[in-house]
Amino acid sequence: MQTRRTILTAGLVAAAVTLAGPALAQKTVLKAADVHPLGYPTVEAVVQMGKKLEQATNGRLSIQMYPSMQLGGEKEMIEQAQIGALQIARVSVGPVGSVVDDLNVFNMPFVFRDVKHMRAVIDGPIGDELLKKITDNPKTGLIGLAWMDAGARSFYNKVRDIKSVEDLKGLKFRMMGNPIFVDTANALGGNGVAMGMDQVMNALQTGVVDGAENNPPSYDSFGHFPIAKHYTLTEHLIIPEILVFSRKAFDAMSKEDQALILKFGKETQLEQRKLWDARVKVSMDKIKAAGVNVITIADKKPFQDAVKPVWDKYGAKYADLVKRIQDVK
Repeated sequence: MQTRRTILTAGLVAAAVTLAGPALAQKTVLKAADVHPLGYPTVEAVVQMGKKLEQATNGRLSIQMYPSMQLGGEKEMIEQAQIGALQIARVSVGPVGSVVDDLNVFNMPFVFRDVKHMRAVIDGPIGDELLKKITDNPKTGLIGLAWMDAGARSFYNKVRDIKSVEDLKGLKFRMMGNPIFVDTANALGGNGVAMGMDQVMNALQTGVVDGAENNPPSYDSFGHFPIAKHYTLTEHLIIPEILVFSRKAFDAMSKEDQALILKFGKETQLEQRKLWDARVKVSMDKIKAAGVNVITIADKKPFQDAVKPVWDKYGAKYADLVKRIQDVK
């Protein structure tokens, strides 16, 4: 806790000094944070962005990355960005969706046909519009820079193979702390338990939960696969993540520096994707070699039908946006 307060204080001082005005030609270190470790695709994409900034400004602008939840979880990261103590954060849809409600459409189960469909949506007009809504809403205190690929989330557990909806019944699954996600697990016959990622390992070991759900790189990097060796590719949630910049810090920069941030930030969208695809392959190879039983679901319709109550409860207000998403080829 003391370390986090020290870093936060340093961030406030750095932001006050280095972003004081465009007339100052001194070096500016932009602080970036992520819950994932060094080497993870979202982290490495921002590290690459920092190298571009250094090159374009002859070292005047650079990025210092704080990975592995060094500055807290996503909620804390957003709060720090809003006051300018942190400049760059990679966050999930959920925390920002509480202010920009349309973002929550991406939290709906099976809203995308597959990862390819999701990418077509975020790379097109819908993706740009939603990023702009983050930027244009003063309540966020953030600039929406780019979308980050987080792949498809699937269920894993330590009890049994899941080959059908019936196999989910009675199993306790950790879900992200959003009612949509908990209700999705419940609709499928499981028991959704809202829990922070930092608590999952202990919960698996002690039997508080039987499993969880996530993409292959997270299943790998958080070390859950040696315990929960049944991994079923339900791909029930495909939720892109967001790269944001502090509005307070952005407004204190020169127009030229703002343009660089927007340009290089947007370029991370496709650069991170290449890193992501490579990491997914590495993770899948690793978990298979470790003896994980990876099960592919050929027909997902029974799973899609089972989550109809979730759509009935949450989906109506997104009907127009959902239609536009479904129309994207």
